[in-house]
Amino acid sequence: MSRPYLITGSRNRFAGTVLAGAIAILLPAVVVQAQTNSPERSTVQVAQASTKGASEVQPAVDETIRPFQFHATDEALADLKRRVQATRWPSEELVGDDSQGVRRSVMQKLADYWASAYDWRQVEAKLNALPQYVTNIDGVDIHFIHVKSKQPNALPVIVTHGWPGSIIEQLKIIDPLTNPTAHGGNAADAFDVVIPSIPGYGFSGKPTELGWDPQRVARAWAVLMDRLDYKTYVAQGGDWGDAINEQMALQKPAGLLGIHTNMPGTLPGPISAALAGGPQPAGLTGDEEYAWKQLDFFYKHRVGYALEMGARPQTLYGLDDSPIGLAAWMIDHDPESQKLIGRVFDGASEGLTRNDILDNITLYWLTNTGLSSGRLFWESKLAFFAPKGVTIPVAVSAFPDEIYTAPRSWTEKAFPNLIYYNRLPKGGHFAAWEQPDVFAQELRASFKSLR
Repeated sequence: MSRPYLITGSRNRFAGTVLAGAIAILLPAVVVQAQTNSPERSTVQVAQASTKGASEVQPAVDETIRPFQFHATDEALADLKRRVQATRWPSEELVGDDSQGVRRSVMQKLADYWASAYDWRQVEAKLNALPQYVTNIDGVDIHFIHVKSKQPNALPVIVTHGWPGSIIEQLKIIDPLTNPTAHGGNAADAFDVVIPSIPGYGFSGKPTELGWDPQRVARAWAVLMDRLDYKTYVAQGGDWGDAINEQMALQKPAGLLGIHTNMPGTLPGPISAALAGGPQPAGLTGDEEYAWKQLDFFYKHRVGYALEMGARPQTLYGLDDSPIGLAAWMIDHDPESQKLIGRVFDGASEGLTRNDILDNITLYWLTNTGLSSGRLFWESKLAFFAPKGVTIPVAVSAFPDEIYTAPRSWTEKAFPNLIYYNRLPKGGHFAAWEQPDVFAQELRASFKSLR
């Protein structure tokens, strides 16, 4: 079996033959309710919104920036609880670990808490207390959080989530970035924070046409920052957020000063080739061997979700029909995050809480985006971990429990204009979510030279 998560070929065809397991709990649909308020005239005006060429201009749409709030109906929440309680459980795994998938005991503990103690209204209130907006870009409504610092000369940053993440991942870093003096930073470290939802995710619209790949999302983000009247800004992202930001860096929109990533594309060609079926290369340093072992395990045992969404996302009907099917699919992402989530539902307190985890999953459920979020894997034709030739300033924070911890040696070769690199002692794929204070410190240090 070949193993690369290099995402090459037409329509994001992943090399390999791993197939994700089917999710077959079929239950009725759920209704949610969102509200957008359209003032007579937004304070932010736009002269041109489309990222397409003149020959492809869409029909006139409302391109103002409109305040947004979300309120799940009581019926939707009751239906979610009913579906969780009505789960038809499969037989228990036949091994004493998670090598066959997410363990039934973990999912049953999650289900018990979800149905009996979890309260969506708490995170809903947090979201609705933040300035949220929707604006139409290239024919799709883009949802985003926009929190301005009270400090003068704050540096604007656009922060992009990945899969299976959402805007929920970044909620904990908003105050440390916009209000640094309350979190051990200086006034000069302040950021204005923009956190959009990728099309097909969360509160953003679902594209109704093909072509919404990372390059197109990157162009939309540049339009968004221009629409917010930011003349200069920086960008941050991991997972798909990195893929989108590296494409922004290649497109070089006016105003983009640099990017920060916690999951960069740095794999040297020989490493990628060896991962496709060869032995471990000789002569690796300690950090390089650590990254090799992470990648080798991931390609052999954990890339199934990406293969299925890259090849057949529409087949995953169970994600939008079974909340437990959706939760298991999202948890079975990378080994260290899965272990962390298992420990949390066993009662541990480290980085994430049970509410954190269910806030994110419930957002996917209520917005019916389990399946639509997977289409980005189908659309992308990028080699995910390969260097892209980015030449603008780049900062990298390497966390030890990421899918792979990018070594400095690979990172320096991939990014000739590397302005910051730090290897952290703790944190994983959802670093901003798990380690928000450390993550905020990393962003302050990363972009200090660009202010």
